[in-house]
Amino acid sequence: MGRVVNPSIEIRPEEYTADENRGERWLVTVFNNETNTYEEVITILIIATNCSPEEAWIETWEIDHLGHSVVHVGNEEECCSAAEIIATIGIRVEVTPEL
Repeated sequence: MGRVVNPSIEIRPEEYTADENRGERWLVTVFNNETNTYEEVITILIIATNCSPEEAWIETWEIDHLGHSVVHVGNEEECCSAAEIIATIGIRVEVTPEL
């Protein structure tokens, strides 16, 4: 299990080894729950990732229908910051290095 910054956020860098072909990009993955509404998720994604309403809607649909969605890609600090914001509404969020 990875380092837990917030009970809803898991950061798992130790599962990956250094690879000269891999950049410093990280992923923010949001998982579905039965608590939050589409409106809540769309709003928090726009706030946390500065995406368009259309992109937030598509990602929210993926979360609902596929069980999860990568909602942001960036450096580790940026992704952890976005994950902290998203987790404020009680959604499970994971931050991992891009493979």
